[in-house]
Amino acid sequence: MWAVAGLHVREGRVRDIWPVRPGLWQLRVDVDGREEPALLYEALTPVPAVGDRVALNTTAVDLGLGTGGMHFVIHVLGREGPGTGSAGHIVKLRYTPLQFAVLAAEEPASPHHDLLVQRDDLAGMPVVVAELHSQLPPAAAALRLALGDDARIAYVMTDGGALPLALSSVVDHLRQAGLLDATVTVGHAFGGDLEAVNVFSGLLAARWALAADAAIVAMGPGVVGTGTRFGTTAIETGHHLDAADVLGGRAVAALRLSFADPRPRQRGVSHHTLTALGVVAQRPCWVALPRLAPEQEQLVWEQLAGAGVPARHRLVVEDRGKSALDLLARRGVELRSMGRTPEEDAAPFLAAAAAGFVAADLLLASRTP
Repeated sequence: MWAVAGLHVREGRVRDIWPVRPGLWQLRVDVDGREEPALLYEALTPVPAVGDRVALNTTAVDLGLGTGGMHFVIHVLGREGPGTGSAGHIVKLRYTPLQFAVLAAEEPASPHHDLLVQRDDLAGMPVVVAELHSQLPPAAAALRLALGDDARIAYVMTDGGALPLALSSVVDHLRQAGLLDATVTVGHAFGGDLEAVNVFSGLLAARWALAADAAIVAMGPGVVGTGTRFGTTAIETGHHLDAADVLGGRAVAALRLSFADPRPRQRGVSHHTLTALGVVAQRPCWVALPRLAPEQEQLVWEQLAGAGVPARHRLVVEDRGKSALDLLARRGVELRSMGRTPEEDAAPFLAAAAAGFVAADLLLASRTP
């Protein structure tokens, strides 16, 4: 093993390999006499054969991390050479050893370039903004229920969590269940149907290049936190709500709620959500509140009021959340947030579904003569 500035690398030999979903492979690798699991992204690394030697990033396992606690294949030894090339010139993971080019929707070589030159607003498209990747399924299910099967629902994945879209089993399951139509990966996130430079252009690409009726903006799996008020990627939601509004969309915030989290600052409304809505977001948005038990609702309202949220934003109570969870169950999409199921902690899922219904209502109201 060698390690430089926190990067731990070991060599291993592939004992088994199989596809997980498009763009993602899982391996069993012999590392120092032990068979251990590893993941490989086709966007970054050629697919090895059994018996090949591979270089592994073992940092997450060595540090005992959660979502990222697995080895990742950096390189297949003996498979050096030029790649297949890209028609694009926008580089992701810039100025790192793994930087690679993609064809971004906005750039001149893209078939969508001319359209995006002409379009610089969302024309009222509703945009649900969520903190956690696990909020994506309830929001998508609510939009599908309210808007119908003909509506196009897009997911705009930011780079606040995991960067490869292929890591997300959630997206794969939603697409198979008919609850999600298209994806855009923005910033340094990669692997979507379209790539985009930032959230602004990613939303525009979703609206016009992918013909989305509604979009959900959220990071990939694995939010970053430090136990401080501002040291978290969760507060990116404040900026994304502003982005949707600046572009002429209808921004709807999905509250991060929990009544099972043992951490005091995550009970009720997450302190990250209160910071995003009470400090970071500078433009008014809609905030969806699910129906909860009376004592839970009281705590939520008190927390929002204490952060000044009602004075800055439009609060809407929505009680159809359970129907979205029922739809997900019927279509075989399992839910889990921070390790908990809806039976253990329904609030985070109901909150995301509430945001989806509020967003759908805004779109339907705009279509009414």
